[in-house]
Amino acid sequence: MAALDDRIALVTGGGRGIGRGIVHQLAKAGAHIAIGDVDLESAEKTAGEVEELGRRARVVRLDVTRAESARAGVAGVLEHFGGLDILVNNAGVVQEHLDDEATEDDYDRCFEVNLKGIWIVSREAAEHFKQREAGKIVNIASIAGRRGGHGLAPYSASKAGAISLTQSLASGLGRFGVNVNAVCPGLLWTPMWEKLEGLFQGDVAPDVVDKRAAFEAYLRSACPLGREQTPEDIGDAVVFLASDAARNITGQSLNVDGGIQMN
Repeated sequence: MAALDDRIALVTGGGRGIGRGIVHQLAKAGAHIAIGDVDLESAEKTAGEVEELGRRARVVRLDVTRAESARAGVAGVLEHFGGLDILVNNAGVVQEHLDDEATEDDYDRCFEVNLKGIWIVSREAAEHFKQREAGKIVNIASIAGRRGGHGLAPYSASKAGAISLTQSLASGLGRFGVNVNAVCPGLLWTPMWEKLEGLFQGDVAPDVVDKRAAFEAYLRSACPLGREQTPEDIGDAVVFLASDAARNITGQSLNVDGGIQMN
């Protein structure tokens, strides 16, 4: 019997990158998946991969920054699947400019999606969880939220807020039997990291900077285990926190980063 047999999970931003890895691992653990995303093309592709694994899948258009969109998305999941057991708040963005050139839009976008988006979608799912007195919420934060540093202030601050919000939600929802935890990914080769490499190297053009080489060099210098993390690594952590094995864990943030950030 798989850890999550026949449970229903909603993953925001589940169409690609870390979200896709989370979706795959949840499905392999037995869950049926709703992918809430604004990128419907990638979401549909990932939903097809879930069905190939023998699980049910549904794509719902969900903009985490809009309460009405979150409300309609969660309602659609409940109507289609007949319930909801797990919410994974994965949707996230990174800023367009490094700190010296960061704009108000950089801060607004990071906080709207990475922080406020968690609160908006969790609020909708929590109404269902409270009624049934059970549920799991897993928020995808970042090791960047553990310790601020020059360069990614808007992103790091929003992820620090996500960790704090995780604790607040856990405190408020615990009496309803709802577990709320976070996963803090480390270094993953995803479209978001490619964008960051361009920012830090001073140019996003592939003929100017070998982004992968820069990524690997940083990995060797910063990661004690010396290997990159994958979306599936993050998915495995989510599966654990969403399973009965973590029934007595709440308000915690788990680093999955090869030892880069130890605490």
